[in-house]
Amino acid sequence: MHSSKLWLRHYPQEVAPSNDYPNINIAQFLADSAARFPHQPALDFMGKRMTYRQLSCEANRFANALVSLGLEAGDRVAIMLPNCPQMVIAYFGILSMGGIVVQTNPLYMEGELKHQMADAGAKAIVTLDFMHRRVLAVKPHTAIQHVIVTSLKEALPFPKNILYPIKAKKDGQDLQVTYNDEVLSFQRLLTDASPQVDLAAVNAREDIAVLQYTGGTTGVPKGAMLTHMNLIANTLQVAHWFYRAEFGQERYLAALPCFHVFGLTVILNQCIYAGGMLILLPRFEISQVLKTIDRLRPTIFPGAPTMYIALIHHPDIKKYSLSSIKACVSGSAPLPIEVQETFESLSGGRLIEGYGLTEASPVTHANTVWEKRKIGTIGIPLPDTDAKIVDSDTGEEMPMGDVGELIVRGPQVMKGYWNRPDETAHVLRDGWLYTGDMGTMDEDGFFAIVDRKKDVIIASGFKIYPREIDEVLYEHPSIKEAVAIGIPDEYRGETVKAFIVLREGATVTLEEIDAWCRERLAAFKVPRVIEFRDSLPKTIIGKVLRRKLLEEELKRDPNDDEQ
Repeated sequence: MHSSKLWLRHYPQEVAPSNDYPNINIAQFLADSAARFPHQPALDFMGKRMTYRQLSCEANRFANALVSLGLEAGDRVAIMLPNCPQMVIAYFGILSMGGIVVQTNPLYMEGELKHQMADAGAKAIVTLDFMHRRVLAVKPHTAIQHVIVTSLKEALPFPKNILYPIKAKKDGQDLQVTYNDEVLSFQRLLTDASPQVDLAAVNAREDIAVLQYTGGTTGVPKGAMLTHMNLIANTLQVAHWFYRAEFGQERYLAALPCFHVFGLTVILNQCIYAGGMLILLPRFEISQVLKTIDRLRPTIFPGAPTMYIALIHHPDIKKYSLSSIKACVSGSAPLPIEVQETFESLSGGRLIEGYGLTEASPVTHANTVWEKRKIGTIGIPLPDTDAKIVDSDTGEEMPMGDVGELIVRGPQVMKGYWNRPDETAHVLRDGWLYTGDMGTMDEDGFFAIVDRKKDVIIASGFKIYPREIDEVLYEHPSIKEAVAIGIPDEYRGETVKAFIVLREGATVTLEEIDAWCRERLAAFKVPRVIEFRDSLPKTIIGKVLRRKLLEEELKRDPNDDEQ
């Protein structure tokens, strides 16, 4: 209906609508930057720095260590680490020897971890000392042969490396590790390996680089097969969009986790490709972020709306300088206009909203950074990316301005879901990725997301699948029925609310339910609000009407007290 790419007229003249993408191993990004900027800092972690030459040598050592353990090209190796140097070393090391990276959220509890490791068929995993017992607990149910353990202590500068174990013990973390033939020291593996390696040759369009787990538009986590070309293309697409960024000059603030596909592409891959300095923060702690911005002067700060909200509302914001920040792209959730305007006035930089999904590596749309943008939209498709709004059932393009499903195609779109051909066929049709998000396109080619096709909850950028929470609650002996929904939250975008019907004569406290959930779910999935009810609304066949509960919630007076 409107096959012409209306958005191209809004491209900056510096951004070509189409580009070439090299058929290489994405680990070549690190090798190239190490050759071009050997003595420049690649990483800064809590004050300790590593140059590009050092990072490249460490990644090479890890690649050789994996080969010495018997791992081969195509084997899956999981990384269960927060943002730290070891995460970057492991990532590029796995890719360098032709392995497939399996990104794993360090917050995952045993049930979540077991499903992902078993599904991926991972043969090895890299994790932290205080997390490794979780891995050992699920190891018998997986193909994992090697548990490679590291410690944040190894990456910290003096005297933080001395103080860290004291603080960890105070926080209740057990750093003790018993090494054996199956539990191996990350540091010892590096020490014993050669720093020279020949990058594994790959067919970038076919060979998988990363298995990135997502629920997609359904609640069962599955691995999106992201090829080397998918990740190379999306890294370069975003690099072209930020055309004022200078090679070897930028400082990227990694407050977003790099195990999240947004952080992986827009921060980690982007920074290493451009020869920038990656400022790694193991978690988003607002005071630490402000101090880091003030001290290290990052120039590029991708994030989620919750991060920018926390910054602008911090009581001491005026004590810190944000003036180094040139550009930020916000993803994972809608960006409120007042947040955008306030952040830009404080920093003097540009904060734009974009859009992506795991299945597209992830970025497909963004507002232009320094040119025309439309508040409340996700912007326009990136170079070499096509997009349409269609009828979900027929695939027919909708009239301009009408709501339909957003579909996209481009070199960043995944190969498919790991070992799930039926689900792949459902979302990849005739070369188009059906996103499951409902949206519109206007006369300028700008797209807006208006609703989700499914009931996925997005809290602080994390996708949460209500069915998973429902199942955990149903397992509680006092609970008869339960259903979780996402409710509006000024800070997190959405937060989880659970409606619970107790068994007759049963009693349970909010604290007991909270504890039950925390033992079985990652912290970000635990319901923040709980409401007890005598019954739940259902269809004639007994299916709980989740949407009806959400409609009731949206009509609720925000001043009403909740249980």
